[in-house]
Amino acid sequence: MTSTRSSTITVSVVIPVYAGRKTLPMLVEELAELRSSSTPNGRRFEITEVILVWDHGPDESDQTIRELADRHEWVRPLWLSRNFGQHPATIAGMAATGSDWIVTMDEDGQHDPAKIADLIDAAFTDRASLVYAAPSNPPPHSWFRNMASRLVKNVAARALTGGSISHFHSFRLIAGDAGRAIAAYAGPQTFLDVALSWVSPTSVTAPVAMRAEGREASNYNLRRLLSHFWRLVISSGNRPLRLVSGFGALCAILGVFYALIVVVQYFAGDIPVAGWTTVTVATLVLGGVMLTALGVIAEYVGLAANAAIGRPLYVVLEDPKQRFLRDGL
Repeated sequence: MTSTRSSTITVSVVIPVYAGRKTLPMLVEELAELRSSSTPNGRRFEITEVILVWDHGPDESDQTIRELADRHEWVRPLWLSRNFGQHPATIAGMAATGSDWIVTMDEDGQHDPAKIADLIDAAFTDRASLVYAAPSNPPPHSWFRNMASRLVKNVAARALTGGSISHFHSFRLIAGDAGRAIAAYAGPQTFLDVALSWVSPTSVTAPVAMRAEGREASNYNLRRLLSHFWRLVISSGNRPLRLVSGFGALCAILGVFYALIVVVQYFAGDIPVAGWTTVTVATLVLGGVMLTALGVIAEYVGLAANAAIGRPLYVVLEDPKQRFLRDGL
């Protein structure tokens, strides 16, 4: 059942650009057709700006960005000084926005701008400040990249973040004040979706069909995939380090119990080799103590890591209820 909304939701679209010479013109034209529209549930929204963040790619994307900015007054270029990568470029674009909501999407045409409406409806239906697109069809990449992506998203992300970002995607909708707050705090090694979980502890998804890329599909090599995963590990703060602490404490406890068993076996005459008991007890107990100590040190390292990646002590946002009331929920 649809209804008519009394106010218009403003949206900023952020697109990091690396190799978009072939795909950007069509993508911007699609956004132009969608600038003032309605969602399937009748919510009016307007795309007030499209921010194209040039990340020093290998093609002539910079010239394409200039042409699009000359053609459309609502297209805003953002020129980075060098290549920083997709996440830093996206964060830079988010910092430059001024709308109620921020949409991030890729340059390659795989994300359909018309699906922005579905993301908006999902946000208002579930009163969520963060919505991810959930692809309803397999990505047009190699089996290796798809497998690695599923492994990171479905296994590693849950283990490293406690499930707060069990699903994430580069096609997202973020409340404007939350996105700009993260852009102000995030450090150079921050994994964007981990940073978003700092201010949006829960997220929702909306099913979205992915289109074929408008250029040759880009496949990450093993080095880039590992770099991407390592940024996720580093951005996760204390959780991986606490796994080390817990493992050390567990080894120390098990070492003490097993040492008691070995001592009992020694006095019972079940250990014929002289000195084996002493060496085993010392190894188990001291090894457990060392692992526990490393865990404590890791906690201190974690505090420094949180400061280095820019994790804030707190973030003040507007009343979540008022956000949806203002936009006509």
